[in-house]
Amino acid sequence: MMELPNSRNLGMKEIEMKRLIPLAVVLTFVIGVATALSQSNDERDMVRQAVLDYVEGVYQVEPARIERSVHPDLSKHGYWREKGKDGYTTGKMSYAELVEVAKTWNKSGKRPKDAPKEITIFDVQDQTASAKLVAAWGTDYFHLAKYNGKWMIVNVLWQSPPPKN
Repeated sequence: MMELPNSRNLGMKEIEMKRLIPLAVVLTFVIGVATALSQSNDERDMVRQAVLDYVEGVYQVEPARIERSVHPDLSKHGYWREKGKDGYTTGKMSYAELVEVAKTWNKSGKRPKDAPKEITIFDVQDQTASAKLVAAWGTDYFHLAKYNGKWMIVNVLWQSPPPKN
C-alpha cells in the first residue's frame, strides 16, 4: 500500500532538506574555488610560457618564439651601463628590432646553456598580467595582455645589473 503524506513525514523531509542545504552550499563553494584556482594556475602557466618564449627566443636564436610571445605594438625601454662611462644609457627597442636581436644576440653560441632565466609572476587577472625576468643581460619587467585568448608581452622595462659596490 502506498503511504499517504502526513505532517510527520513532511516534517522529517523538511529536516533532511535543511541539513542538505548547507552541505550543498559548501560543496558549491569548494568546487567554485577549485575551478578558479585551476583556471588561475593555467593562466599563470600561460603567462610564464610567454616570458619563457621571450628569453629563450633570444638565448636560443629562435625569433619565432619572440613573434609568438610579443605583441607587434611592443614598447620596450632599457637602461644599461656602458664600459668606461658613468651612469646609465637609455634607449628604446621596437618589436622589429627585438626580432632582429633574437636572430643575432647568441648566434655564436657563447652564452651558456644554463644562462639565468628566473621568472616571477606578480599578478594575473583576466585580461592583464605582470611579471619579472632575471636574465644574462639584466632584469626585465613585463606587462602582458591577452589577445584572442593568448598572452602577449606589450611593455618591457629593463636594466642591466647594477654596479657592484
